[in-house]
Amino acid sequence: MCGRYALIGTPEEVKAFFNLLDIAKFPPRYNIAPTQPVTTIIAGPPREPGSNLPDHIELLVRWGFIPGWAKNPKDLPLLINARSETAAEKNTFRAAMRHRRALIPASGFYEWKRQGGKPVQAYWIKPRHGGLVAFGGLVETYSEPGGSEIDTGAILTTGANEAIGHIHHRMPVVIQPQDFSRWLDCVNNEPRDVADLMQPVQPDFFEAIPVSDKVNKFSNTGPEIQERVEPKSEPASAKKEDRDAGQLDLF
Repeated sequence: MCGRYALIGTPEEVKAFFNLLDIAKFPPRYNIAPTQPVTTIIAGPPREPGSNLPDHIELLVRWGFIPGWAKNPKDLPLLINARSETAAEKNTFRAAMRHRRALIPASGFYEWKRQGGKPVQAYWIKPRHGGLVAFGGLVETYSEPGGSEIDTGAILTTGANEAIGHIHHRMPVVIQPQDFSRWLDCVNNEPRDVADLMQPVQPDFFEAIPVSDKVNKFSNTGPEIQERVEPKSEPASAKKEDRDAGQLDLF
């Protein structure tokens, strides 16, 4: 599950990490929330031999996937995540999984540990050695009845690894730089050809830092929401209850 994340790297750092020719300027974003516009990376147009067109290009999308067949998006739940294990078969995500895979630049994400079904401790989860990370994503262009179009997207999730599992049972799919081109190449690679990339990242990739509940309010957009706090204690009875019942998603 990924309901909030951050992108605090500079445009120049994002440009270099994803090998882009150009990228729009943007300020640090410490608390990116659903329905907000987010930066994604998609495959560039087909290139002629010797062309200087980029392999990958930036696309700004609404975080909240709307499938192309939807008649009234208001009738759908807010689709900010897609389960990687079933995306290729689900009617909602099948076309995007086959034709419109994307990368979502991030500096890390936030997750909430629950107790008795209620969120009690927020965590800022970032690459252990800093820098940027690329989440696997899907994009879809939705045509509104009036004729206008809106680009939308979702973050793919997978089962949590051992380092994150004590906080939440899901985590974003992480695509490594050496796999960017294979992931984005929807012409030559079907979903089955990239299924091996949708696995939990190695346990030592992320570190989880306990933070305050300031991140719950999307109006809190400053770096203070990433400051470490003393984690709240959790009674042993509550731990057993959550293990037995499973953890629910916040969004």
